[in-house]
Parts: sequence; C-alpha cells; structure tokens
Amino acid sequence: MEIVVSPSILAADFSNLGEEIARMEKAGADMLHIDVMDGVFVPNISFGLPVVKSIRKATTLFFDVHLMICNPFAYVERFAAAGADGITFHLESQSEPEKVIEKIRAAGKKVGVSIRPATPVSAALPLLDKIDMLLVMTVEPGFGGQSFMADMLPKIHAVREYAAERKMPLDIQVDGGINGETARLAAEAGANVMVAGSYLFRNSDAGKAVASLRG
Repeated sequence: MEIVVSPSILAADFSNLGEEIARMEKAGADMLHIDVMDGVFVPNISFGLPVVKSIRKATTLFFDVHLMICNPFAYVERFAAAGADGITFHLESQSEPEKVIEKIRAAGKKVGVSIRPATPVSAALPLLDKIDMLLVMTVEPGFGGQSFMADMLPKIHAVREYAAERKMPLDIQVDGGINGETARLAAEAGANVMVAGSYLFRNSDAGKAVASLRG
C-alpha cells in the first residue's frame, strides 16, 4: 500500500504555526495530524476547537484529528464543523464506540479508532469493517518525543493480516517515535499511515524527512 505521511503539529513551533504547516505542505506531507488532549484521558492538555478552526484557513491538507479525550461522542459535530476531515477516537474512552462511529459517519467524515499499547488487538477487530482506519499507538498517548515501542509491531501485523483475509481496505496508522527506521519496520508489519512529530518539524530538510518515511 502507498505510504501516507501525517506530520503531528504537536511538535510544531506554535509561535509560527501557519508557516510550520506551509513548510510541511511544501515538503510533500499528505495530511496533518492534530492531537486533541483534555488533560483527563491523557495527562496533558494540547489544543481544541479554536486552533483547528484557525489553521483550517491556512491549508487544504486533510485534517487527521485524533481525539485523546474522555467523551469523544460529545465533540464529533463540533470538530467536524471546525474543519476535521477525519476523526479518530480511542476505544478506551467513555463513549460507546458504535455510537461515535455512527456520529462521525453522519457528519460525513472519515472514521478512525485508536488503541493504546495495553489494549489487545482483539478488542478492535469487531469494529474494523465499520471504520476507515485503525491507529495503533506505538507510545503511550499524551506526550511527544517518546521512543517507539517495537513490541507493537506484532499488533500491526495481526490487524493487517485480519483485514487482508477479509479484503478490507483498511488504513493502519502508527503514532509515536516514528522516524525513517521505525517507519520502515512499521510498514513491513503492515502500517501505511505514518504520524511523525519531532522527526519532521525539527528537521532542517523536511522534504527529505517526509521522503524517508515513504521508504
């Protein structure tokens, strides 16, 4: 499958966010990964609706919005209206997964489900035919700059195998510690959407960094 690159703006310079996004667009990124954290579901607070709405004016890139919040069901419509193109929520949240999926679909957006490192793949399998993408976290969600957890690779492989056997056109995204080397390992396991923060935004040659994630 073709590799898709999604820079995580959590690692961007927020004093020049518009310029940072333009730099990633020029570098050949396919989408922008927007981590929304509530300080409860994960031990950090990032940004919310006003930022998404503001940066929507700065680019036509696909907005890959990752809701790391307790109650995603309550916010789907607002993030859709703010400019999200795809909305990913956590299976471990307090909302009922099927209802969140239905609400995202009703808003006309792509649907993603995310699982934390401790969550077994088996918990997500019944939902795969209802979604567009599964995000396998390769770090504990909540903070940038963590090291890639290689023990997540078998999870990725298991999901890809399951989807392939059933001819599901499923995207598998990885997020956490992604660089040129770990992206290759993830792709070999079956992932095709690479989220990277520090590796892209702190690289003086963003175009070369984006290309390296494609293999």
